[in-house]
Amino acid sequence: MKTIKILHMYADMLDLYGDSGNMEILKYRCTKRGIDCVVDTYSIDSEMPDFTAYDLIYIGGGADLEQQHISEDLLKCREGIISAYKNGTFLFLICGGYQLMGKYYRDADGNDIKGLGLFDYYTVAPNSRRKRCIGNIVIETEITGKPVKVVGFENHGGQTQGIKTPFGKVLYGNGNCSKSEAEGYCEKNVIATYLHGPCLAKNPEISDYMIEYCMNRGDEVITPLIPIDDKLEKECRKVMVHRLLK
Repeated sequence: MKTIKILHMYADMLDLYGDSGNMEILKYRCTKRGIDCVVDTYSIDSEMPDFTAYDLIYIGGGADLEQQHISEDLLKCREGIISAYKNGTFLFLICGGYQLMGKYYRDADGNDIKGLGLFDYYTVAPNSRRKRCIGNIVIETEITGKPVKVVGFENHGGQTQGIKTPFGKVLYGNGNCSKSEAEGYCEKNVIATYLHGPCLAKNPEISDYMIEYCMNRGDEVITPLIPIDDKLEKECRKVMVHRLLK
């Protein structure tokens, strides 16, 4: 059976609201199915890896200060990440990682942090740091091929604009901008979102979408994943969705 290889970038700096837990969830769900899952880490001054050797690249969330610290190093990785993306590597990006894959992030002081420019969107923070999108959020996405309600927690000042293919429709909360209708950005091999939590602990369908993608990457015939018991996760999400949308 194929081994899934994941590169977790800046795990020591970008871990707001338990974002590193997303990697624990992916490993757990792979282990339950007998799938080998290897998670390597990369941080500032690490030896430059072969990004194309990975099935999934993950970048979590961080505050403005952390984004400033990693931005120069991340730009050094630009060509490698672009090559991996074009080669079909899955990109899973949370908050700061999401913002830094766009054209730029302009902070509350008007300073621009250059993004990789992998995608056309950009993010601008309001002048007041008190103006933030904070709280529980529910979106509906169809990335799995059918409508799925996804729950999480958002806490961001940045307002991301220029999104053509959002991750989902906002049912409760803010999304990419204050009181917007769309949240995140997605393609077949990209999920970029403001959902913390960690996001994958609450939304097993999204975890399995990524695992199945990685397992079948490059194959002509898609082999579905063996189902595992998600009763507890789905019941917890059902309670949260009912509480927020009632």
